Amino acid sequence: MALPTRKNIIRRIESSLPRGMPLDSGALAELGAYPALVYHYLKAGWLERLGRGVFMFPNDTLRQEDCLKFFARRVPNFHVGGKTALAWRGILHNLPARAPLSLWGERLRLPAWFRERFPSRYTTRHPFGPKLPKEFGLQPLPDAPNGVPISVPERALLEMLSEVGGHQGLEEARNIMEGSRSLRPEVLGTLLKHCERVKVTRLCVQWAEELDLPWASSARKAVAKKWGQSRWVCRLRDGKVLILKP
Repeated sequence: MALPTRKNIIRRIESSLPRGMPLDSGALAELGAYPALVYHYLKAGWLERLGRGVFMFPNDTLRQEDCLKFFARRVPNFHVGGKTALAWRGILHNLPARAPLSLWGERLRLPAWFRERFPSRYTTRHPFGPKLPKEFGLQPLPDAPNGVPISVPERALLEMLSEVGGHQGLEEARNIMEGSRSLRPEVLGTLLKHCERVKVTRLCVQWAEELDLPWASSARKAVAKKWGQSRWVCRLRDGKVLILKP
């Protein structure tokens, strides 16, 4: 292949694919850059390798939103969830700038190139049963309709509660939940009925009642007789004992 053709293809790539996003082998191949040509571009300094089959333009700055979209297009059920989703939806207003992103989805090992730029924690063990549609409670933010899927507040709350005692502190979780007064009972009820973790459902109901949240009674109704009448007791990582009533 003559050099001018190589230059024409890289120019096509530069004009077709926006800056700030990772590029994979498939996207490059669609524009005519197959593996041998990609290897030439790497040697010539026209592309930089991020990881296996993933590249970027040289001297580019990757944008968090575009990287999240990159994963969302490739990983089933990939979404922003838990405490991060609550903060992005206005329920937590003092999330530190470098707080780890709470990301959820199917089996994936977040690559080093992403974690180095955007500190993150990735979770595959969501608290819901298989009968809940995977996309239930996942929507982009209203001002970014084509953005990455993000848990709605009701789902994000239960995801956060599922991490209590592990990555999520007990007191902080309760303080965050205190600000969740406007949850939709019908959406939360559906999620609670499909939730398979007793800790999550009982924390949600018990704290909602203690905090006198408007949706507490509907949450109690959604999980009535779900886990029997015995107390649930667990020792957390920090040594505290969590006791949850029926």
